[in-house]
Amino acid sequence: MSREKLNFIDLFAGAGGLCEGFIKAGFFPLAHIEMNHDAVETLKTREVFHYCQSNNMLDKYSAYIKNQISKEDIRSLIPEININRVIEEEMSEENLPQLFNKIDNLIKQQKVHKIDMVIGGPPCQAYSLIGRPSNKDKEGDKRLYLYNVYAKFLEKYQPKMFVFENVPGILSCTSDGHTHFEDIKNCLKSIGYEIEHKVLCAKDYGVLQNRNRVILIGWKRGSEWSYPEIEKRKIKGTINDLLSDLPALEPGQSNNKYRGGNFSNYLKQASIRNSGDILTWHLARPNRDLDRDIYRHAIQMWNNGHQRLNYNDLPDELKTHRNRSSFTDRFKVVPGDLESCQTIMAHISKDGHYFIHPDIEQARSLTVREAASLQSFPDNFFFEGSRTSAFVQIGNAVPPLLAEAVADGIKKLLVSKLKEKADE
Repeated sequence: MSREKLNFIDLFAGAGGLCEGFIKAGFFPLAHIEMNHDAVETLKTREVFHYCQSNNMLDKYSAYIKNQISKEDIRSLIPEININRVIEEEMSEENLPQLFNKIDNLIKQQKVHKIDMVIGGPPCQAYSLIGRPSNKDKEGDKRLYLYNVYAKFLEKYQPKMFVFENVPGILSCTSDGHTHFEDIKNCLKSIGYEIEHKVLCAKDYGVLQNRNRVILIGWKRGSEWSYPEIEKRKIKGTINDLLSDLPALEPGQSNNKYRGGNFSNYLKQASIRNSGDILTWHLARPNRDLDRDIYRHAIQMWNNGHQRLNYNDLPDELKTHRNRSSFTDRFKVVPGDLESCQTIMAHISKDGHYFIHPDIEQARSLTVREAASLQSFPDNFFFEGSRTSAFVQIGNAVPPLLAEAVADGIKKLLVSKLKEKADE
């Protein structure tokens, strides 16, 4: 069983962090489903990249991200099926018939007979501990019950295994006296799967970020599968090693030329930066002078014994927020001299106060590319849409290096068990 024959269907795909890891591990995407238009365009562009990479056409891809050729022109150079397998639709009970029809056609066109994997996780906002709505508000949030739609895909396509990922808040999310995670597990078990879940931290798999995700894996009941061994991967490096080759910026500036060719060992080993990559999205949002003064205070405190800024400790002339009792850590430096930083969240699209660049000379929030690198997206990964949209796509994603570790573990398990059967 060769690497390229392992396939998967990608649900709630987002910008493609989870599927990027599976592709790097040797899995082949049959279909991606995502409702956000910009994320869909990002997935299509990533399809272009992978095709160009496999067919010695990276010069064409480079020309596109340099704005030398149009989106229409670059897409005309690759097979239509590659673009069509990115489906822009909402995951809902109402849309299931048309979604199944589209995927059935894609499976037929790609001459696939069995589905190896279904991967994905419903939107995490409904389960997140941050800004979690009250029980009364949650009852009307349809996102809490999208696992039922996920389960319909398992019933329909009967994959050997599946990966259902989400935020740790899903483990404790309750409403109307019951825990939603228990409902999810009971639902998945009821359709013929054994399941197990673990909370994995991205920093244990080469990502310079303290980000936890619930990784629930299921396998057909009666099969010889199990929860795979997911090997930890330690890549030595600090946040400064990751940021070192990116040019210094003032707020509101952009610069898409690397500082030099000698990028850090961390970037090489993590495959975030490769020789010949083109820097994109190194674009800093504008920051007010007042905020930059606060950033400098925060950076100085961090440099003086790793102290964190409490908003109430600022000079009075810098304190403009009325709320002095909650979110007092709303200004937070990304720790350049440490091996991991705080979780990159979609909130970075609203402001960058929680993600302050560690260089006091720059005194600004992170750029899109810096946030993407902290999520372990490679520099050749291009995000479509506005700066705000790109930040949202990045903040909501599964770090590709974490996803790759999960996919590698599953691949080894599937291949070894199938080889054992073939040898019997």
